[in-house]
Amino acid sequence: MENHILSIGTANPGAPIPQMQISKFMKLAHQLDEIEGRKLNFVYKASGIDFRHSALEDFKFDNPEDFRFFPPNEALEPFPSTDQRMQVFEKEALALSIAAVGNCLGKVNVLPNEITHLILVSCTGMYAPGLEVDLIHELGIPSNVERYCIHFMGCYAAFNAIKLADRICDADPPAKVLILSIELCTIHFQKEYNEDNLIANAIFGDGAAAALVTKASTGLAIKNYGSQIIKEGVQDMAWRIGNFGFEMKLSKYVPELLHKGLAELSDYLEQLHQLSKVEHFAVHPGGKQILQKVEEAFGISTLQNNHSHDVLKQYGNMSSVTILFVLERWLKDENRKGNILAMGFGPGLTLETLLLDKS
Repeated sequence: MENHILSIGTANPGAPIPQMQISKFMKLAHQLDEIEGRKLNFVYKASGIDFRHSALEDFKFDNPEDFRFFPPNEALEPFPSTDQRMQVFEKEALALSIAAVGNCLGKVNVLPNEITHLILVSCTGMYAPGLEVDLIHELGIPSNVERYCIHFMGCYAAFNAIKLADRICDADPPAKVLILSIELCTIHFQKEYNEDNLIANAIFGDGAAAALVTKASTGLAIKNYGSQIIKEGVQDMAWRIGNFGFEMKLSKYVPELLHKGLAELSDYLEQLHQLSKVEHFAVHPGGKQILQKVEEAFGISTLQNNHSHDVLKQYGNMSSVTILFVLERWLKDENRKGNILAMGFGPGLTLETLLLDKS
């Protein structure tokens, strides 16, 4: 019996905020004049994103008097420290994680006390004793559960969690491995108006997703996986801990670098996954241009990759969480069967691939 992603559950904080409403906050926060404001509006309209979620309510306001986390002035001073942002993560992450786990386990009637292994994934918040310990206490997961944490690997981190879960199930066939990915990207908003921040502030959102991996006969069968680093992009996507939150380096050249790098890796992917025979795709929706460049590189149609476009449109890029939202849609898609190649990208510039099969 093969190892399967048996179930996936998702959750988001608050009500969806329209993308163009967020642009109003950004114009105020960046203190843009009319010309620069029009440029920002163009970026937001062309993003392929309609809505995003945030653990902070401030992004739905364009009047500083309404702000609840950021200081109620146009300069946003004193700008919140990393410590203040981690306090938000610690306060908000548990309830969101419980909702995602409950959604996941409830679909397959598995109880928390049946979980044997727990893998926590996040690159936007951490503390110790950590969120995984809080979950154990709140949900009644056994206190002797084997637990692992994958931190700061970026948008591809859930791929590493799935690979770890697969190897755990190979070594321990009765295992029930629960993966929890939780990202509150928007708490790390940076107000300096530069290219990196403009892109990051325009695409990232918040969410959580839980996945259950076991030996099973249903779900998404884990067939194969691989990893590659595209050295040319090492300076174009990065993530640092600063004094005022985590700081994202996200160059506008990333889509082109991916397009070039993937073209050069086509032989590798053909040998590893029989790329030419893959029917469906789950490309990490890091942004509209990234989806387009990956599809161009491999001749993928939008229909073959439609769930990635839909997730980007409704939620934006939720870092490591996002691919699990996409795979949840593939699990629920009753009209299509066959193999699915998932791809994720992150700092490095790292490419992760995961070949799945839906019977």
